[in-house]
Amino acid sequence: MRVLLVSTYEMGHQPLHLASPAAALRAAGHQVRTLDLSVELFDEEALAWAEAVALSVPMHTAMRLALRVAAGVREARPELPICLYGLYATVSRDLTLDGLADRAIAGEYEPELVAWVEGRAGGSGAVVDLGRNHSPVPSRDGLPPLELYAHLVAGGEHRLAGYVEASHGCLHRCRHCPVPVVYDGRMRIVAPEVVLADVEALAAAGARHVTFGDPDFLNGPRHALRVARAVHERFPELTFDCTTKVEHILRHADLWPELAACGCLFVVSAFESVDDAVLDLLDKGHTTAEAAAAVALLRHHDIEIRPSFLPFTPWTTIASVVDLLDFVAALDLVGNVDPVQYTIRLLVPEGSLLLDEPSLRPYLDGYDAERLSWRWSSPDPAVDRLQARLAEIIERSVADGEPIETAYLRVRTAALEALSGREAPCLPATAGTATEGRPRLTEPWFC
Repeated sequence: MRVLLVSTYEMGHQPLHLASPAAALRAAGHQVRTLDLSVELFDEEALAWAEAVALSVPMHTAMRLALRVAAGVREARPELPICLYGLYATVSRDLTLDGLADRAIAGEYEPELVAWVEGRAGGSGAVVDLGRNHSPVPSRDGLPPLELYAHLVAGGEHRLAGYVEASHGCLHRCRHCPVPVVYDGRMRIVAPEVVLADVEALAAAGARHVTFGDPDFLNGPRHALRVARAVHERFPELTFDCTTKVEHILRHADLWPELAACGCLFVVSAFESVDDAVLDLLDKGHTTAEAAAAVALLRHHDIEIRPSFLPFTPWTTIASVVDLLDFVAALDLVGNVDPVQYTIRLLVPEGSLLLDEPSLRPYLDGYDAERLSWRWSSPDPAVDRLQARLAEIIERSVADGEPIETAYLRVRTAALEALSGREAPCLPATAGTATEGRPRLTEPWFC
């Protein structure tokens, strides 16, 4: 069968979630074309060629964009089978499976996707497959070149970057996270030889840096170390970044010397808040003091940390936003935080573990299937106004190409004005923000 695989957004990376199913389908004897709408125009000829279309939806933004694409495909070719696959595929299924798509597959999707293409999966409905991981070596043939995606910037140098995954799912059940909605506290390992073969393909394409995009790279610490060692042995000049929880940074303190030696430049970690009560509600497994300790531990090994935050929840106060900004400055993290992180608002997707939280219920206002989230508002309208104000500031700042430090100062000024109710004085440049040369990717990411 002729299958068109479509990606809409994969955090600025060349889409692994086109490459992996392409390999599985080709191994089963099917013809595959891929289309990444984050860097390519929609290909009408490819749509006319296809006998089935499958859209990758590994995150919230991708799913919202994919819904528009699915609607367009359905209008253009109403007879064409459409499948959604990935972490968000089974969210808002009453909307997606009622005319927009025939099949929705979450979890370890490759076997079910092949079965759907071959007509062995019943043709319609939603399924979550948490069986053993069967990821083949991804097939990146036909994908746009790495030059079109996020680069690593380190010490003023730009390097091509690739994206791989050594595991799927997560052992933890953070209550705001979409991963446990599907994986329910479980993880699935990708075979080290598969990861290494994918890294080899990326290196051959020019990559000099790799992102390990696992929900948590240290869910399986021995597996992670085995993969890092194998990659470093094969490509000693290749650097990498990974994502892991604060509690894993501290619990596995003994691993960081070797991970640093293997080329780890920075770690992404979901700090979310500096309000310990909110961290407890989210079941994050760390405190604000432990987040600060994680920064110090990694810097001891010359590894930077790039925190992600969730500043706006129903429990946010304006004072807690200011506290978060103070924390960022105090730990010399201004240059490590993508400014969009100061604007992030809690998403409560269908099936979210937070729906069992009694203190959330008074602020919910119905489920919005198109936005893939329950609507909510703050008990203090001034907090919602501040979030909207900060989003405007960051949008304008990014459009104007302002330095990250300038964006931070604008955000801080707006937060202080909201806290005091009057215009804040002009703030001096933040002391101690030695950001020049700190490693980062060129595209700020968000879910």
